[in-house]
This record gives sequence, C-alpha cells and structure tokens, in this order.
Amino acid sequence: MHIVVCIKQVPDAKNVRIDPETNTLVRQGVDSIVNPHDWYAVEAALLLRDEYGGKATVMTMGPPQAEEALRETLALGVDEAVLLSDRAFAGADTWATSLTLARAVEKLGPVDLVICGKQAIDGDTAQVGPGLAAHLDQPYTTYGRRLELVNGDQLRVERLTDFGYEVVQMALPAVVTVVREIGDPRMPGLKHKMRAKKLEIPTWGAADLDLNPEEVGLQGSFTQVVKVFSPPPRSDREMISGEVEEQAEKLFNLLREGKVPGL
Repeated sequence: MHIVVCIKQVPDAKNVRIDPETNTLVRQGVDSIVNPHDWYAVEAALLLRDEYGGKATVMTMGPPQAEEALRETLALGVDEAVLLSDRAFAGADTWATSLTLARAVEKLGPVDLVICGKQAIDGDTAQVGPGLAAHLDQPYTTYGRRLELVNGDQLRVERLTDFGYEVVQMALPAVVTVVREIGDPRMPGLKHKMRAKKLEIPTWGAADLDLNPEEVGLQGSFTQVVKVFSPPPRSDREMISGEVEEQAEKLFNLLREGKVPGL
C-alpha cells in the first residue's frame, strides 16, 4: 500500500503580517512551521502503514526552505519525501496548488491513498484535499477521524460531523482529509532523525511534472487576493467599571436603552 501525505509549510501564526502592496503574507524574517493540521495526516498515514504494510511518502509544494518541513516528517518515520519547488508555482490558489500536487501524485504512482490535513491555517479554505480528488478523478471524503482498510481495496472512514460521526466506505485509490481525533502525532525517534538528516529529497519543478507554467502558480489561478486589511479600530467604546454585579447592571441598562456602541 502506497500512501501519500500532502503537507504545507506555513508562517507561524504568532508572527503573521500582510504586505499592503501585494496583499500577500510576508514570509521573509518570519518563522515557518508545518501546518498543525498536517501532523494528523502524517500520523494517519503511519498508522495505516504500520498496520497494513507498504510505505508512506510526504510531499509539499513551496520554496526550497520547505525541505525543512519534509525532514521533520521523515524524523517521525515517513519513508520518502518529495519537494515541489519552482518559481512558476508562486502565487498559486487552491486550484493551481491541487493541480500541481495531483500531477506529482501521478508521477509517484501507483498511489493507493492520498491524505491531507483538514485545512491550512494560512488560508483556512479546506479546498486542496477535494481539489486533489477532482484532478485525480478519485472518490474522497473529509474530516476523517478513523481509517480502516477493508478487503485490501476499500477504505472505511469514520468522518466527524456536527452531530457525531458517519461511516463512509469507498474504493481505492482515494483521497481523504483527517482531523485531530485521528490520533496524537508521534514523537520523532533518534534512528529516524539521523536518517532524516541524510536522506536525499528529490525536487520536482513544472517541467518534471509536464506542466505548462501557464497552468500553475499565479497564471494558472482562477482566484486572486485583491485586498487584505485589518478592521479599523473603533473609537466609540465605553469601559464599564465596578464590581461584577454593578457592571452587569450597567450593561443591562445600556442594552435596554440601545446605547451599546456598535450595536
């Protein structure tokens, strides 16, 4: 069984800044981390591999520095890693990103299962997983909390819902996104950390994936961020002081009189 995990290196949320000219995230001088939701995708792949055999490959699309994120996952016991890096990939929206990842999955083939985290914290769209399935023309499901191989060619997924969970069974190959309930990510081991430092990670560009530069990156994107801004600070604020009971009574009276700023 060959499982591919798609991860993303994102800016540390504590230091996110927006460039007012380009309306994009400022990455220079900002620490980067593995998207937190993607650790659960890695754990899901390792759990399946450990139980049913096969291998797990992790890939990411990003600048050369994204190789660091791949080595972090190798330290957990991932078998192989691939970096998709090319200036032509810059500025990609979720459509262009999922297309690039899909072509890389096909190049790695045959692949039985692709696993993604539920979403990336720098975009929060949750579109890349489903987009991958669309480009690969494969069945998919989202918010998986438990994965189980059935009869060798079927995947049974318990997927989280607002009211509990539901069970979905689909034929492989397939795509699934997972949530934190899948299990806590394991800790890196010394043996795997040593291997992660030495393992050669191939880098593929647009030409390696037989992609036209006009299909990927900003040129291949159907959406574009026009403007990003922080809400302006309000000046019509009123502080309520006093004991808790006094504050509650003052707030109640303000609400009753319709004098609460902003409401």
